[in-house]
Amino acid sequence: MRGGPRALGARLSALLRLDDPPWRIALALAVGVFISCTPLYGLQTLLSLVVATGCRLNKAATVTGAWLNLPWFAPFVYGAALWVGGRLVPGESARDAAEVAGLLAASWRVSWREAVALLRGLSLALVVGTTLVGAVAGAVTWVIAYGVIRRRRSMMSP
Repeated sequence: MRGGPRALGARLSALLRLDDPPWRIALALAVGVFISCTPLYGLQTLLSLVVATGCRLNKAATVTGAWLNLPWFAPFVYGAALWVGGRLVPGESARDAAEVAGLLAASWRVSWREAVALLRGLSLALVVGTTLVGAVAGAVTWVIAYGVIRRRRSMMSP
């Protein structure tokens, strides 16, 4: 995320002032959160812009959603994704996925080289896991964002 927590707070406040209907803002934010859970870490902002453009969603809301997976949350998100994926993908070792998930959750900093070495052989489990974790995170984001935006707009209207 660019600019830190204050910048994120300012972006979230700006979402309340967008002209789009609440459900569309919540959808754009949820799509961004889903994208933030993909294993394409580092390309998520670009991917969110491409998807927002293609789906005609608000780009600012989608990028803000993609930035909600802050770097210090990423080990937990990917750890959960590996844990889920390791249990659902046949032929993947659930024990190996659980070990990698535990290492990611316990480690505050894993280098790219270490991450690639750890994840080799677990790519299908990672894709399945990030898809499911992202879908749940996106759905929860939509419900919360939609409720908050509607409530705030009703309080602001005369």
